[in-house]
Amino acid sequence: MLAEGGSAVDAAIATAITLTLVEPVSNGIGSDAFAIVWDGRRLHGLNASGHSPAAWTPEYFGGEAIPALGWNSVTVPGAVSAWAELHAKFGKLPFERLFEPAISYGRNGFLVSPTVAEQWAAQVPLFEHQPGFAQAFLPGGRAPKPGELFTFADHAATLEKIAATNGEAFYTGELADRLEAHSSANGGAMRAGDLAAHHADWVGTIDRSYRGYTVHEIPPNGQGIVALIALGILEQFDMASLPADSADSVHLQIEALKLAFADAQAYVADADHLPLPPESLLDNEYLKQRASL
Repeated sequence: MLAEGGSAVDAAIATAITLTLVEPVSNGIGSDAFAIVWDGRRLHGLNASGHSPAAWTPEYFGGEAIPALGWNSVTVPGAVSAWAELHAKFGKLPFERLFEPAISYGRNGFLVSPTVAEQWAAQVPLFEHQPGFAQAFLPGGRAPKPGELFTFADHAATLEKIAATNGEAFYTGELADRLEAHSSANGGAMRAGDLAAHHADWVGTIDRSYRGYTVHEIPPNGQGIVALIALGILEQFDMASLPADSADSVHLQIEALKLAFADAQAYVADADHLPLPPESLLDNEYLKQRASL
């Protein structure tokens, strides 16, 4: 993409699209996406994570935890909307061009790498009984071995529909209808209306200075604030006096991250329903209190 005069964002999007095919158990069009982009003058932050299905009321799960697998474990996928938003703002090549390598690999196949083959096989016990997984990802009843040719024409056809409609087919068109049908057939709450209501959001970044550097993250609902809280805690200590990778240095970093993740567990939520503003968690006095623990 770069060689054709595309932007770095074009290249990143094309890579992300292709990964849904060549690393299919690690990356998928059912994913969410977050991006921080530097345009040469300022940073742009994109949150393309989807909301819960509307039917997921507090009562829906009957007091039980959200399941780890299946349709009722997933929110509206935002990755496709991220591709469209990023391209509209920063792309130079035609949107459909970014899909051509992945579509070609889907129709003509690609040779599975040793690392991906290992990851693929490791996921089989977890997902083999999920509706549609074996049909899509276990040709001949097993995961592909290193060096074997894997083709996935159905996925190529899906990518073609996404490319031709600038992503709209995924959220309001034929693909959305098929997603609703599969969800309904398998006990899921997701409906086409949930997909149609989705939009990616340009949210900017939250940041914190740490010893002369400024670190930027996507604000909640993303978990980037964990890194900022941890750095704010560590700033209360004389880290330079500790040898790098020493037990004392690593111990402080681990404890700082534990406290930061505890805060995320308690306070990070949908941006419209945060119990605390992010600034409260990055306040110097609050961070000193956390450091004292």
